[in-house]
Amino acid sequence: MPTHEIPAALREAALVSKAWPYEEARKLLKRYPNGPDKGEIVFETGYGPSGLPHLGTFQEVARTLMVRHALAEMVDWPSRLIAFSDDMDGMRKVPPGVPHQDMMHDHLDQPLSRVPDPYGCGHDSYAAHNNTLLRQFLDRFGFDYEFLSSADCYGSGRFDEALRQVLRKYGEIMDVMLPTLREERRKTYSPVLPVSAVSGKVLQVAIEVVDPEAGLVRYVEPETGETVEQSILGGGAKLQWKVDWAMRWYALGVDYEMAGKDLIDSVVQSSKIVRILGARPPEGFNYELFLDENGEKISKTKGNGVTIDEWLTYAPPESLAFYIYREPKKAKQLSFGVIPRAVDEYYQFLATYPTQEWDKRLGNPVHHVHGGNVPEEKLPISFALLLNIASLPGVGDRETVWSFLSRYNPGLSAEASPALDRLVGYAVEYGCRFVAPSLRRRAPTAAEMPALQELDALLAAHEAASREDAAGEEDPAVVLQNHVYEIGKAHYGKEGLRDWFKVLYETLLGSEQGPRMGSFFALYGVENSRRLIREALAAR
Repeated sequence: MPTHEIPAALREAALVSKAWPYEEARKLLKRYPNGPDKGEIVFETGYGPSGLPHLGTFQEVARTLMVRHALAEMVDWPSRLIAFSDDMDGMRKVPPGVPHQDMMHDHLDQPLSRVPDPYGCGHDSYAAHNNTLLRQFLDRFGFDYEFLSSADCYGSGRFDEALRQVLRKYGEIMDVMLPTLREERRKTYSPVLPVSAVSGKVLQVAIEVVDPEAGLVRYVEPETGETVEQSILGGGAKLQWKVDWAMRWYALGVDYEMAGKDLIDSVVQSSKIVRILGARPPEGFNYELFLDENGEKISKTKGNGVTIDEWLTYAPPESLAFYIYREPKKAKQLSFGVIPRAVDEYYQFLATYPTQEWDKRLGNPVHHVHGGNVPEEKLPISFALLLNIASLPGVGDRETVWSFLSRYNPGLSAEASPALDRLVGYAVEYGCRFVAPSLRRRAPTAAEMPALQELDALLAAHEAASREDAAGEEDPAVVLQNHVYEIGKAHYGKEGLRDWFKVLYETLLGSEQGPRMGSFFALYGVENSRRLIREALAAR
């Protein structure tokens, strides 16, 4: 959390800010009006290590840390974030794409922490392999967290007292859970899942509580048919999901945990159970889920939507954090098409941040994306414009894009502008993959040709004038944009300018939308731009 002293003006603004991280942090101020009695605030996020870290992992950790940082700007309370891996869970099915499928099938229903690592890279288990990837994933983004493993917490005895409490309150917990189950499931349901000493599997069997203080339960062993007594302490069992979640809140003293909208029912049931155990449910909220371009819920199994690695191939990580920050309770599309706008909006907010007063800064998404340490970066070219250049025929590589940039502004270079150079790389990747293949330039109609011919003549005159007045002080992009407006108003009227821009986009660029054409002409070069016009006219 902040390593520097919080300015008084910032703290004052934070205490009244309506930005959602402060609204969430305010729940913790109400929870502990006199400060946390245990001396700290505990945040938690959960992770299932049956697969690789994904966007859901990123969004939950990133958003939780935004709340944690907001709290730190409001009050001087120690806090920590637990990233919890549920690796005691039984492997109910073999994940597709994992090597050594036959070997994995031999270990079905065993705790993920005891399934051998199918990748053969030296980890103790399949869960250990994925836990390592999780930690590398979180470290990649500089997240501040404390990693905890379910297998370690159960096996070391850290959860033992909480497990005794579950057995003491077994009947009350069953009263909460049974009404939520189908009739046939009620007959065999148990909140406690013993780990079989015979098969090593996490068993879904009915149990009888023998001695809560000793942690003893009785059940019928499926492999032998014998009735056995077994301690659930020290890793001898794990709990069903909703009960496990509640027990974890109880044992770890969790004060805040958010969850997806699909877990609302789980939050309700787990909150009832943690009260039975003797603790207060954590604060938090249910965020909306991302949708693909067809409005369907994103699913790892379907492979729809955008993965973390895909987003980071085409845009900087800050743009993803920016997109995740905004409107967390609103369902949003997560497709490749949203990336360019997210990048440009991120840099627009970044550019305005230094000039804002504290109350406005705290509502600026970049404050939360960067944890208050906001870099000073103002790019001279928008990402959308870079995409338009990178996608044109004959461009398609970093060096060619830079040749246009350095001609547009001789002071620009990859060495002097590393942030812009990084964006150029993303633009080339995105433009070649998504934009260039979709471009379809149409021939102008007979009615559209006179305006294009006049534009070509005006650009020629501009080029000649520029050679004579090389030291001109006017911004070429502004001058060229004015030319575009003049011709548009002359041929289409002020009210029809949108139609004029559409003509330019469709005939010159091959798309339905486009950049400010004055900026485009200035960057692409007047002669290159005139060539596009000539090609369009010749296609008639």
